[in-house]
Order: sequence, then C-alpha cells, then structure tokens
Amino acid sequence: MKNRLLLPLLLAALACFGAGAQTLSLRRAIEIANDSSLQAFRVKNMYLSSYWAYRSYRAERLPSLSLNMTPVSYNRYIRQRYDSQENIDVYRAQQMFGSSGSLNISQNFDPLGGTFYLETGLEYMRNFGDFTGNQFSAIPVRLGYRQSLIGFNPFKWDRKIEPLKFEKAKKELIQNMESVAETAVNYYFSLALAQQEYRLAVNTLATCDTLYALGERRFKIQAISEADLLTLKLDRVNAQNTLANARISLKRAMFSLASFLGMDQNSEIEVQLPAAPLNREISTDFALMQARSNNPDLLQHRQNILEAKRSLSRTKVEAGLNASLNASIGFNQVSTTFGGAYRNPLRQDLVSLSVSIPLVDWGVRKGKVNMARNNLNVVELAARQQELAVEEDVVMTVSDFNIQQQLVASAQEALDLADMAYERTKQRFIIGKADLNSLTLSQSRQQSANTNYIRALQNYWLSYYKLRKLTLYDFDYNRILDIE
Repeated sequence: MKNRLLLPLLLAALACFGAGAQTLSLRRAIEIANDSSLQAFRVKNMYLSSYWAYRSYRAERLPSLSLNMTPVSYNRYIRQRYDSQENIDVYRAQQMFGSSGSLNISQNFDPLGGTFYLETGLEYMRNFGDFTGNQFSAIPVRLGYRQSLIGFNPFKWDRKIEPLKFEKAKKELIQNMESVAETAVNYYFSLALAQQEYRLAVNTLATCDTLYALGERRFKIQAISEADLLTLKLDRVNAQNTLANARISLKRAMFSLASFLGMDQNSEIEVQLPAAPLNREISTDFALMQARSNNPDLLQHRQNILEAKRSLSRTKVEAGLNASLNASIGFNQVSTTFGGAYRNPLRQDLVSLSVSIPLVDWGVRKGKVNMARNNLNVVELAARQQELAVEEDVVMTVSDFNIQQQLVASAQEALDLADMAYERTKQRFIIGKADLNSLTLSQSRQQSANTNYIRALQNYWLSYYKLRKLTLYDFDYNRILDIE
C-alpha cells in the first residue's frame, strides 16, 4: 500500500512546486538584474562618477565668478624707519587695522591657454599711534589677460582627452551592464539545471517505485530473480537519496538567483527555458567593425596614447625657454573717505613679462624628455597588442556563437531521441521484453540528454552576451547599444 501511494504523492508535490513558484523568463531575469542587482548599482555609480567629472570639465570652460575677502586684519609690530630730521634709522611701533575684498570674473581661453579676468576691489586701512587716519584704496574696474607664451597649454589637451574619457565611461557602463547580463545568465541556467535535476529525480523515484512494485509481483511468480528484485530496491533507495540532494541543490540555486536579482531570498522561482534559438549567422567582419568603433578598451588605449603625448609635450616645454605674460588696464584711486576712493580714478596699467632660461642642469631635462618619449612608445605598443587581443577575442566569440547554434539543435534532437528511447524501453520492460540493464542505461541517457540540452542553451546565451559586450551591438534589433 505504501508503494502504491508514493507515486501520486510525488507527482502532487511536483505540481505544487510549479503552481506556487514565480515563473521567470531569461529576458525578464536580465531586465531585473540590470535594474535591481547590486552589481548593476555599482557600475551605475561608477558611471555617475565619470559623468560628474565631465560636468566639472565643462563647467571649467564657462566664466567663473569669485569673491575674495579679508574682513578683519589687525597687525601690531615694531618696524625700522628712517628719521629724516635726525638722519638716523629708528624703531617705531605700528598698529594697523585693515579690511579688503575683491570680486573677480575669469574666463579661460583654450586656443592659447591663457585666462582673461575682470575684477573690482576695495581696501580699507586705519593706522593707530602717533599718526592716525583712514585710507581707502579702490579699483573700480580692471581688465587683464595672463598666459604662458611658450609654456604648456593644458586646455588644448583637455579638449581632446576629457570628451574621450566621458565617451569611454558611457561605453564602459554599457559593457558592464552586459557583464551583469552574463552573470544573470549563469545564475539563471544554474537554477534551470537544478530545477531539471529535481524534476528528473522526482520522476526517477516514481518510476523506480513503480518498477519495484512490479518486480515484487514478478518475483512472487518467479518471473525475475531475487538479485533483480534487490537491484530494483537499491535503485529506489538511490533515487530517494538523489531526490533529497536535488532538493538541496534546487534551494541553493534559487537562493543565489533571488539574491543576485535583489528579490526576496525566500522567493519560489521557476525558470522557463528559452526556446531553441533561430538559426542566424553573424559576420566576423561586421562584428570586428562594431568592436573597433564601440569597444571601450580600444577607447582606453586612445586615451592612454593622448595622455602620453600630453606628458611628452609638457616635458619638452618645461625643458626649454619659458616666458609668461600678464597685462591689465584699469583704474585706481586712494582717499581718506569711501566716496573719495571712487572719484576721479587714475589710470592703472600693468605689463609684466617673465622669462626663465635653463643654463646648466647636467642633462636632467633631456633625460625627462627621453623618458616621456620612451613611455609614449611603450603605450603605443601596448595599445596595438591589446587591440589585436580584442580582435582575436571577437573572432573566436563569433565562431563559438555560430557553432553553439548547431550544438543547441543537436542537443535538442538528442533529447527528443532519448525521451522516445526511454519511454519505449520502459514499456518493453513492463511487458517483460527488456531487461533491467537496458532500462537503467536508457534512463541515464535521458538524464544526460536533458543536462546537455540545458548546458547547450546556457553556452549559446553566454556567447551571445559576450559578443554584445565586446561589440556593444544589439544583433536582435540591429542597432548600437546606447545609454537610455
């Protein structure tokens, strides 16, 4: 009686598992991973860091307004002074209270690397001691320009490097999101394998129970030997142990997928295996073209080369003659009253030219230039080697993807044949036309075919998302992947 009740109980348990679980497709799992997983959250914040760095660069190209103030300044000291009446130097105590402020607008001029500035300022000073009094010094307006005449121009290089860095950051975000999809595929198919093994274990135990009950009846009429009956009983015990282990593996795989997707860790999830992929051929030349245009690793190499060239340019400039210019025109006035400091302002002109000429440094500057030039050569060589590595990876991934389609079709055909062979062998065993070894072998082949089919699907989708990650191209909709 116990054996006859075991089969319906197992089938009922399997039905309850499917009914109470949340059904999840592969595409939906990837969508949830891209939206809610911790890995996706991390890569999005990495992108935001680059985004705000680029915003800061763009802000530096705009005029800046600054207010500089010294609200209170008090100074008491003894200073050496010349007494013209006595014709001697004397020490005199000084006390001074001061306050100052200035408003400055500056604008960088990228083509030449200089800076225009417009400013206004006011200073107040009060002396204490033998001679007391107030003084105001005002600069109503002053316009100027300063720059290095022969020096290094960082603005020119920033205009080349910063937009490239931001473009690379956007590409890296897309590439990292494709890595999230790859991870989701691995977790998804790990659960699919555990789910399939659990169902096979349930079916296997039900079959073993049925066969053992049949074997008992045959043993009573001496249709099978005692050894065959013991073997059937052993198969049933092994099937019970296999089911217990499969249940543990299923729970672990379900927990891992739910945790990765940011879902309730106690969620019951049932995955739906995607249909067999359509037979499509991806051109290697087309994939290489997309990788050369979109792969962020190649943009990183372009950035490294530009930064090495910038370092070489700076080193060359610093090794030779340096000259800087500062010129301004404005107005200035001094008075004992605040209003007087702004009446009848006087013209204030400033022109300053500074020159620095290296004479003897025992080859230090020359050595730095050679080091920078050699570093540029190393960076260019490394970039070329990495470019070849990326191209090789693309070629191999395209080849692997195209082969995986054939392997999925082959695995599906093998699964259909294994299912048919097992059902026929089981029926022949029931009517006594097949032995136990044939049934066991047929069942083992069926289980292997199920596992191979799921792994073939997993390898196909892993190859597909790896190809998307290398090329940043959506081959389903024939468009370049971009940030929404």
